[in-house]
Amino acid sequence: MKLNNRQTILVGLAFMSISAFWQVYDGIVPLILKNTFGINNTASGVVMALDNVLALFLLPVFGSLSDRTHTRIGRRMPFILAGNAAAAVAIILIPLGDRLYSLPLFVAGLGIALLAMSSYRSPAVALMPDVTPKPLRSKGNAIINLMGAVGGILMLLAIKLMVPKGDHPDYLPLFLLLDVFMVACIAVLFFTVNEPRAAREMERLSAGQDAAEETAPAPAAAGDKLPAEVFRSLCFLLASIFLWFMGYNAVTTAFSKYAEHMWGLEGGDYAMVLMVAQAAAIVAFLPVGIIAGKIGRKKTIQLGICFLAVAFGSGIFFSDRFTWLMFVFFSLAGVGWAFINVNSYPMVVEMSQGANVGKYTGYYYAFSMAAQIITPILSGALLDVSYRLLFPYGTFFVALSFVTMLFVRHGDNRPTARKGLEAFDVDDG
Repeated sequence: MKLNNRQTILVGLAFMSISAFWQVYDGIVPLILKNTFGINNTASGVVMALDNVLALFLLPVFGSLSDRTHTRIGRRMPFILAGNAAAAVAIILIPLGDRLYSLPLFVAGLGIALLAMSSYRSPAVALMPDVTPKPLRSKGNAIINLMGAVGGILMLLAIKLMVPKGDHPDYLPLFLLLDVFMVACIAVLFFTVNEPRAAREMERLSAGQDAAEETAPAPAAAGDKLPAEVFRSLCFLLASIFLWFMGYNAVTTAFSKYAEHMWGLEGGDYAMVLMVAQAAAIVAFLPVGIIAGKIGRKKTIQLGICFLAVAFGSGIFFSDRFTWLMFVFFSLAGVGWAFINVNSYPMVVEMSQGANVGKYTGYYYAFSMAAQIITPILSGALLDVSYRLLFPYGTFFVALSFVTMLFVRHGDNRPTARKGLEAFDVDDG
């Protein structure tokens, strides 16, 4: 059994569009709130948490809705197309509100865009396991995350090149580019991937594999309950997801403000540090799927947690000045995040019941979003006390996730596909 590289890359375009949006959102919106509308860090944290409040409720809903949807173009594709189209219209209102100093216009654009993004995130992510056999999902998820990282690094490059230095830079060209990029990604996906046919092919390839590859007995029917030991593992895994997002999102959301305030980086200069982290993640995404096949998903995640904790911990010692060593440590953070991200989502859906992949995708995002509701507000309040607290805060929560991962006993399926790079060969037969 071989992973269909071409199809997985094309499916990853949906996640690429999502990652591109969040890269611009996390970097630019806090700067607009602070510099254009004069909102302090605590209040800014509340605003940055609103999208996650929406996502907490909407992601499971749209994940479950897409599970039960049956159309000529598939289960997930209607949500992806409609959500992307709505987001494309709303995104332009964000820089227009900034340019006109109109808070109502800015909030309206932001609110509609966030609703639209929430409507297609779970279906977009669930599309990968829909068309990928279980033994290959870590490798498939590696490619999906690789596509997301490419989208993120392209937007960071755009921020660096298109955001001028000054008190009130014009962000409209950047958001126009983002808009075109997102629409192009989904258009290519729609015209190159036949979702129903790809899902049927996955079911054919998976026939006879489940009994040999499951690490724990799975319920036969979608309505049955998980065995107690599997449910316990799921709870600890979701707790771990919550904790590492508490740490990671605090740093990434506040980083543009931190770099401006503590290091004196202006305009899009902060993006260079994050570009290095994304580049390191891109390098790590493909081999990490192979690593997980050799040592298991759980150990790979724990190794990534150690990398991330060390990287954030190093920031404690360089709060007063920017040094080239931050590029080294943020590279380590990128690798660590790749190790975590590639394997955590497949571990969640590994414990699902097949027909409920969208529902379990919603669980994954519900816990990650819950963390991202709390952490911008909590970390924002700490930043109003001192910006020096950002990296200790991030380090603490990331390290705590290592403890909860110790109690996860299921979802660590080891792929039985070909070893090495052969696992990425396209199956044309």
